[in-house]
Amino acid sequence: MLKKLGKYEILREVGRGSMGVVYQAYDPYIDRPVAVKVAMADALKDREQGERFRKMFFNEAHTAGMLRHPNILDIFDAGVDDDKCYIVMELVENGDTLRTFCRAENLLTLNKATEIIFHCAKALDYAHRQGVIHRDIKPSNILLTQDMDVKIADFSIAHINRTDLTQTMPMGFVGSPRYMSPEQIQEDTITSQTDLFSLGIVAYELLTGKHPFGGESFSSLIHRVINEEPTPLATFRSDLPPILEKIVFKALEKRPERRYRMGIDLASDLSMAFTHLARPQEEISAQEKFAYVKQLDFFRGFPDSEIWEIIRASVWQDIGPEQLIIREGDVDDSFYIISAGNVVVTKQGTPIGRLREGDCFGEMGFLNKIRRTATIRADGPVSLLKVNATLIEQVSQECQLRFCRVFLRVLTERLQKTTEMMVRQ
Repeated sequence: MLKKLGKYEILREVGRGSMGVVYQAYDPYIDRPVAVKVAMADALKDREQGERFRKMFFNEAHTAGMLRHPNILDIFDAGVDDDKCYIVMELVENGDTLRTFCRAENLLTLNKATEIIFHCAKALDYAHRQGVIHRDIKPSNILLTQDMDVKIADFSIAHINRTDLTQTMPMGFVGSPRYMSPEQIQEDTITSQTDLFSLGIVAYELLTGKHPFGGESFSSLIHRVINEEPTPLATFRSDLPPILEKIVFKALEKRPERRYRMGIDLASDLSMAFTHLARPQEEISAQEKFAYVKQLDFFRGFPDSEIWEIIRASVWQDIGPEQLIIREGDVDDSFYIISAGNVVVTKQGTPIGRLREGDCFGEMGFLNKIRRTATIRADGPVSLLKVNATLIEQVSQECQLRFCRVFLRVLTERLQKTTEMMVRQ
């Protein structure tokens, strides 16, 4: 029995998995309980697979450590002590996993089950927007607190799909076969929709206690996932609303282009079908806003503290499809940064351009409070950071200076493009 790892005092063993042993521990420096996962010693010593196992083990710390979301298990630290590799995580005391509630004799109420799926979809949407694909979504990797809050865990085989970071794990046949998408099984291109297919299987089991494709053998399971449609949910649960079956079946579409594109789309459909679920756009936390904003080109080079200042001095807006944002001729001193979605720019009714995630608009009104020279309308759902000229004066001088430098750079680039277009005409 371990007594200590690094600064962490080991108290008792709380679980075991394929990657390691999990202990409840205590962090004396911060005075809080934590969970410490220690890698299997034998696996690390294996000549052929030891290095791969070590990489997978620390991949969880590297990947999940990038994410900060209320429904994703927090990673605090990682290290090596006397040849023992360990990861320090958020402790879910007296919790459970979804596996307990995926049995026919122990199903949750429909409201609670859909709420869990809803929060999982939102958490995956956040991870995917950070470039992280989990690749192993299954009931045993979704933790439940005593209050039945969701915590997605185990990013050991997660794939980072970002150009600014090295791909952490190789592609190929990795994951748990019972929860793999057709493209995972066939070692095809992996996208965020892979996780949504896996979540569809989890949702099916959570609602019915049955696997959507059954399969008594490995080969039978693989064949059905690739070629056959799942059994209707109503076969196992007669009180299931047809709309819920439709949502789950869309998540289980075999062709990715027919599946939900993002987790937020799945969450939105659930929220419209079940009145006890708030619309996901209305539940975006300050931490989620920070994560969305930090990845935008406009804020590249901003320290975290100044990004927080901008967020607090701005208004977060979710705009519906075709909704008017700026009207030509109006007077307004607001400046907008697109955090998600696209907008269409028109002048006197004629389309003149389109702006995407990371782009900004409204700079002339922000500077001089002059009349708007174009109309901006949402092209589908759009999320915006609305920056008011008066509010921005409340942030620190360092932050104002950095903001103005970037703002002027954007303005210069836009004026240069406009000049080039006029010369070509």
